[in-house]
Amino acid sequence: MKKLLFLFAILAVACKPAEIVPAEEEIPAEYESYTRVPLVSELHGVQPMTGIVLWTGQTKGPEGYISLEFSYMLYSDVCKEKDVYDWTVVDRLLEKVAANGHQAILRFRYTYPGYQCAVPDYIKAWPGYEETYGKADGGHRTWFPDWRCEELQRFHMEFYRLFAERYDNDPRIAFLETGFGLWAEYHIYDGPFVLGQTFPSKEFQAEFIGNMPKWFKNTPWLISIDAADNKYSPFKKQPELLDVRFGNFDDSFMCEDHDDYNRRSWLFFGQDRYKSSPEGGEFSYYTNYDQKHCLDTAGMYGRRFEDEVAKYHLSFIIGADQPTHQKWPRIIEASQSMGYRYRIKDLRVKPGTGAAVFIKNAGVAPIYYDAYLDVDGKQGSYNLRDLMPGDSLWVAVPNPSVSDKPVLSISCSRLVPGQKIEYEADIK
Repeated sequence: MKKLLFLFAILAVACKPAEIVPAEEEIPAEYESYTRVPLVSELHGVQPMTGIVLWTGQTKGPEGYISLEFSYMLYSDVCKEKDVYDWTVVDRLLEKVAANGHQAILRFRYTYPGYQCAVPDYIKAWPGYEETYGKADGGHRTWFPDWRCEELQRFHMEFYRLFAERYDNDPRIAFLETGFGLWAEYHIYDGPFVLGQTFPSKEFQAEFIGNMPKWFKNTPWLISIDAADNKYSPFKKQPELLDVRFGNFDDSFMCEDHDDYNRRSWLFFGQDRYKSSPEGGEFSYYTNYDQKHCLDTAGMYGRRFEDEVAKYHLSFIIGADQPTHQKWPRIIEASQSMGYRYRIKDLRVKPGTGAAVFIKNAGVAPIYYDAYLDVDGKQGSYNLRDLMPGDSLWVAVPNPSVSDKPVLSISCSRLVPGQKIEYEADIK
């Protein structure tokens, strides 16, 4: 049985905002006098803020092949002196991504196996600051920050506050990933782990997590599912932190034992988190086999990608190696199984009054920014970010000048030039 939303509108004057009325299999009584309009439409590409993500600078594919590009960023590239922030490196990358008609997913990190620590230079010279050297991820020489340093803690908070001030409303950014440890993935699975030294204390983490929603009012941010481990994070001892609005990413998606550790970690953060925050990840690099076969239509390890996407309500996944292993039609097909997917089931108009649209979210997640139906240039009032996967509803869009062949579109202010939200329709 189709799950429906039952939303009721209050009748007002002719210039009232769009009404939300009960969604039924039959035509609601108030629309019986409306004329049904034929409409045929299909998805031509990957929808904004969804799909398989490539790294910035990767080989380009056919039109509509991706909507998102991923990049690590270094704190030390933005700040070298105390209280001096140069965002040029971020702006240049965002300009490049937007010029491709895409949006960015960014993740700032301090620690990457085989590299120097990306702590600002002035902090490295701070009295008492002492980095830890060790080998990580199979023996790579790696440097770890000194989280005992109060200046590093202050800087970290200040960095994200200032980043939010500058970029929280920037449509070039879709999502922000954050964390600590190796790759900022909330673990040091291999290397010198010392809580409060090579990894921030749980007290500091709790303060940081509590501050993030104060700074980021619009841009969704995500942390790794590895933060479910009490070894690293404060969530188990402070379960109230789970009420903070953030998404999760899984950096070993589709691995052989995903139903064990990974699933427990997903479930720790709750099965309804997707309703307010995006869920994402990266295909497993545990083995070459994982990368080569994760998108096989027959699946691998007894699981199909599309089924796992639906189970975890994923909006995106980093798949930088997939152009090597899969053909573009399969990559696009897999991408279109992620995130929201709008289907127009009925469109009706009444001259001098407006339009009524029966819309369904046939995807696996909502959209995470404000989006609205638009009929002949008049925008409805119902926010599609509230339309959960599987739900349908009628939306009335008052427009006295509506034509008998109206133009229906979906508007969203969080897009870059060249992007648009498409929909499916087969109304005869």
